Amino acid sequence: MVKYKRIFTIVVDSLGVGALPDSADYGDVGVDTLGHISEQVETFSIPNLQKIGLANLHPLKQVSAVEEPMGYYGYLKEKSLGKDTMTGHWEMMGLHITKPFKTFTETGFPQELLDELSERTGRTIIGNKSSSGTEILEELAEEEIATGHMIVYTSADSVLQICGNEETFGLDELYRCCEIAREITMKDEWKVGRIIARPYVGKKKGEFKRTANRHDYALKPYGKTALDALKIAGYDVISVGKIFDIFDGEGLTESNKSKSSVHGMEQTIDIAKRDFEGLCYTNLVDFDALWGHRRDVQGYAKEIEMFDEKLGELLDVLKDDDLLIITADHGNDPTYIGTDHTREYVPFLAYSPSMTRNGKLETSETFAVIGATIAENFGVKMPEGTIGNSTLEKLL
Repeated sequence: MVKYKRIFTIVVDSLGVGALPDSADYGDVGVDTLGHISEQVETFSIPNLQKIGLANLHPLKQVSAVEEPMGYYGYLKEKSLGKDTMTGHWEMMGLHITKPFKTFTETGFPQELLDELSERTGRTIIGNKSSSGTEILEELAEEEIATGHMIVYTSADSVLQICGNEETFGLDELYRCCEIAREITMKDEWKVGRIIARPYVGKKKGEFKRTANRHDYALKPYGKTALDALKIAGYDVISVGKIFDIFDGEGLTESNKSKSSVHGMEQTIDIAKRDFEGLCYTNLVDFDALWGHRRDVQGYAKEIEMFDEKLGELLDVLKDDDLLIITADHGNDPTYIGTDHTREYVPFLAYSPSMTRNGKLETSETFAVIGATIAENFGVKMPEGTIGNSTLEKLL
């Protein structure tokens, strides 16, 4: 028996809620993305998250706990090794990652890797450092256009990114170079989660703009996930945002690209107005990409407030047989040193209009409680080798 006809799982990318016990092993001491944002901003209006129980879970300076939350709330602890997007999402859907994806944030890519990439693409490489996409274009795009050199850079995620001007470098050439990079970085010592083609237009500083022709070359999940199980069983598995890239399309029946986190919520609201049976899985990346990595506390707080406003619109269209789960994939404390993700607990908020109870859940030892709960709801067996126990009986 299906308990809920539709489950909406929204990942507020990087909204951590406090340091994990092993956070110091990752260089993260005393981190708390949500808590520190609340401490440093004067006003913080999140009435819908407050109603569900976020402030009951995690004390906030401006937001009080409510006497009767609308839903259930708890902490999730990451079992896998790492603190990146792919590890977090893959674990949510049942995979235990015991070998972290490679990051080259502090050092840039090894010269041996660059030499092979240069030889096989026929292009001289410039860049090779961690940078934001807009900053690297301001610094090096004019040189790339003038010389035909190739901008290669990374970030705090496990990625190798290549920029190419659509007019002078060409989209086909950019994609060719990225395909070569993907092949090269399948070696264990260089294995990054994603190669990202970053096309742009413009001729001089101040005019460069990235285009919508971005393409990700991701690793496929190391095993079957809850998404595969749902799809095989005939349920809808709809993605919003970069879920498609994170899972390389595996286990999905429909994907929707988002222009922003607000747009991602608008897409989720539109999907909620449709008739389907299964899962809508949404990632809202701006929290991480625009504010966490750039250590912008005010921007991050405003993004949470915009999300909360759209959350109110989503709550208005949820049906009695819908379940909403709100969570995160890692932390990215904008008050912390550096620009890297931070290893933190993530929130687990669950709400349905049909719920008759509410309260705090026990801390889960893994993010995989999400995939296991979704699978049990639809009467689907989790694939062999996955982890996680369902908490569905507590959410009815």
